[in-house]
Amino acid sequence: MATPAAVEPQGAQRAKAPLVDRRLRVPFYLLLLCFAAWGAAANLTDVLVGVFRSIFDMSNFQASLVQFAYYGAYFLLALPAAFINRRFGYKAGVLTGLGLAAVGGFLFVPASQLLVYEFFLIALFVLAAGLSILETSANPFVIAMGSERSATQRLNLAQAFNPVGANVGVLLGALLILPALTSEAAKVIMSPEEIRESQQQDLSLVLGPYVGIAVVLVAIWLLIAFQKMSVPVEEEATALPRKGVGRRLWRNRHYRFGVIAQFFNVAAQTCAWTFTIIYAQDVVGFAPEQAGWFLQASLLVFLVSRFVMVYLLGIFRPALLLLVMAVFGVVCCLVAVVALNIVGLIAVVMISAALSLMFPTIYGVALRGLGDDAKFGAAGLVMAILGGALLPMVQGAVMDASGRTSLGFVVPAACLAVVAAYALFDLRTTRSEDAHQLAPAL
Repeated sequence: MATPAAVEPQGAQRAKAPLVDRRLRVPFYLLLLCFAAWGAAANLTDVLVGVFRSIFDMSNFQASLVQFAYYGAYFLLALPAAFINRRFGYKAGVLTGLGLAAVGGFLFVPASQLLVYEFFLIALFVLAAGLSILETSANPFVIAMGSERSATQRLNLAQAFNPVGANVGVLLGALLILPALTSEAAKVIMSPEEIRESQQQDLSLVLGPYVGIAVVLVAIWLLIAFQKMSVPVEEEATALPRKGVGRRLWRNRHYRFGVIAQFFNVAAQTCAWTFTIIYAQDVVGFAPEQAGWFLQASLLVFLVSRFVMVYLLGIFRPALLLLVMAVFGVVCCLVAVVALNIVGLIAVVMISAALSLMFPTIYGVALRGLGDDAKFGAAGLVMAILGGALLPMVQGAVMDASGRTSLGFVVPAACLAVVAAYALFDLRTTRSEDAHQLAPAL
């Protein structure tokens, strides 16, 4: 989460504040594992779009249903997660999310035996449902694990482990899945029985990484279950939340526009990463095993850029930096549309530099000044991840209708333009909430 430099000018005071409460350091380290685990699972999903298009005979639109199942679950489970956190505490929310995600990972075992595309979507939905609860619980949990003055630094550190896991997920796809898939040339000379056997073999490749992630999630669940993890805000909380939370959030223009911006930010991220491999194959002509490395490069750019952006946020106002990077992202998307060669592919990869800043910055700007309503406000921002379910289907439909993979990148360009508009809105307006600090109830 990031807040404007004008609100947090006391760099010396923040440096003196402990990053994590001493008695919560071990729980904090365990949550870092959670951030990495869901990053690996989420970005392995991007590889699946290309895999399913290769194994099953389907259009780009049908393949994008992988992302619909994943991000649709995020939308549906975010608000229930907020109620779990409120009623039973952050630890219960984290354990619920980890457990459900592990079940989803293990569901890939029967899915690989049935050879039914829809069963894979069900397994993916259950996995994503658990990760939605986990993310909705882990972000405010990290914020509550120490001084409010160090909350921004603490959350940015935790979120930095998400792209670390994301790189692991894409690496698993690039090393274990894409190179071992049955080639299209080999399928031409196969009998129907041989094609079915090749499908079973290819789908079994998907099974290994997801089962491995499920085993890791179970291990983290056990470590957290036997660890005391209550934070001061939960120990001291006695009052029920004030009524009318939804009405107050809706009336807050910066929060309302922030949810919209987050919707389109996640949409742009999902569109760019979902079709990076397909762009490398269809536009530039790389083989599948080579194309996967460009998605890996995108995630590496994202990881490095996130640390760079954390540094720059200490110099520039977050909304200003958000505006600059959003415009940069739009330019990269348009270059990808018109430069039908390696330059366009490099532009696709560089979109990740712009994306690296956006989620935590929008998260922080939108939640600023919400006080006791921030916990449910955070759930709304997670629900905005629905953008990742809907817009890739629009991009896939544009690609199918036009017959041009490159033209589909007008969709993330439009999404990033909305993020730029939100940044400009925040720069040009003031709000009474700026006078308030984020309440400890986060």
